[in-house]
Amino acid sequence: MDVLENWTQPMGTAPLMFIAAGAVALLLFLIIKFKMHAFVALILVSVLTAFVTGIPTGSIEDVLIAGFADTIASVALLVGLGVMLGRLVEVSGGAQVLAEALMRLFGEKRAPLALGVASLIFGFPVFLDAALVVMLPVIFAVARRLGGGVLLYALPAAGAFSVMHVFLPPHPGPVAAASLLDGSVGLLILVGLVVALPTWVISGYIFGQWSGRRFIRPVPDFISGGPQQEHDEHPPNAAVVIAMLLLPILLITMNTVLDTLSTTGAINGDATWVGIAMTIGATPVALLISVLVASVVLGTRRGRSRSTIEKLLDGSLGPICAIILITGAGGMFGGVLVASGIGDALAGSLENIGMPIMIAGFLISTIIRVAQGSATVALTTSAALMQPLVAAGDYNAMQVAAIIMALSAGSVMLSHVNDSGFWLVGKFLELDVKTTLKTWTVMETIIGFVAFLISWAIFGIASA
Repeated sequence: MDVLENWTQPMGTAPLMFIAAGAVALLLFLIIKFKMHAFVALILVSVLTAFVTGIPTGSIEDVLIAGFADTIASVALLVGLGVMLGRLVEVSGGAQVLAEALMRLFGEKRAPLALGVASLIFGFPVFLDAALVVMLPVIFAVARRLGGGVLLYALPAAGAFSVMHVFLPPHPGPVAAASLLDGSVGLLILVGLVVALPTWVISGYIFGQWSGRRFIRPVPDFISGGPQQEHDEHPPNAAVVIAMLLLPILLITMNTVLDTLSTTGAINGDATWVGIAMTIGATPVALLISVLVASVVLGTRRGRSRSTIEKLLDGSLGPICAIILITGAGGMFGGVLVASGIGDALAGSLENIGMPIMIAGFLISTIIRVAQGSATVALTTSAALMQPLVAAGDYNAMQVAAIIMALSAGSVMLSHVNDSGFWLVGKFLELDVKTTLKTWTVMETIIGFVAFLISWAIFGIASA
């Protein structure tokens, strides 16, 4: 940072590492034991860490604001527009239509697979908790009609939402990690799909089927088969829903392809048409275009007034404000760690003990996840801690994407009683704590291990 250009950290590695450990421990204590809101706790710990590490007092405010602003600038746009798109699809009845169409395509015997595939598609722009609530009526209805217990159908869907939430932008964790580690969001989507899809097959589908047959639980009776949503009487067909969800992915992919071709000299990167196309494919613009198209296709053309659509979009932003602010505060904490030299000390320590960056990132993210529960906080914090190590390593774009995937894998490990997702799944499916641990927790841990192995393989290929 320019304000610290002439400042040198006088402390050695040992005291800086001690401060880093103390800062993380204090952060976890405030959130877990003291029940302090994560946003407030992150700011408080950032300020205290800045003072303790000796950052000049006149520069502390600039360091805090810079760290917060750099992270939230990209995160707020992507998460906000992503949740708007998800809300339009949700209210139109698109999720239920898509699930039913896939069931017809796959057949009743493959209903869990159909629900899982629908959840993978719908989970791209929608957060895990909202997506699960939307799909529950469909899951419960299918489970009642076909039998076999609710977990047989719920776990593949829940696993699909989990992998999409953890590994794919525009969800806040991957977006924040990409921002902190200077990763390409477009490339991250492609690599995220390579990691998420086989991970879901092994954890969400195969394990979900095995676990669902072993732990047979009745379909909950509350609210006539799950929380009901205010859907259109005549919802769109499945093709329209799929097109709405694929539109931003295709536009962002176009940006990535053109950028690669420009870098390699295959096309003239200074050409006007290339600049226009890449701007259209920039992630915030791609999502903006998708929201505008969905507002027409799923909104005004289906009889909704402009004022109704405005209220729907406005209402979608409220629930994600806390997530955006917490993510920005995580970036603030990371900015302090970098500015104070703690990040460089961590990088040096990892290099001295010879721990590969993939293993180090995975373990750090796992520890933070187990301690405080939130995958987003774990991913954002671990990315902040790994920032100087990644910056010093001269890694290519594919390697950075693989590192982010490893951090994401650690952030989903060992979900337990301090994770809101643990209680969300257990409560909606009416599972006791023991059963939730044996099903949801094990599935999340399998997701983490499988995704880490795939990420490590990608990193190795990219390094060759």
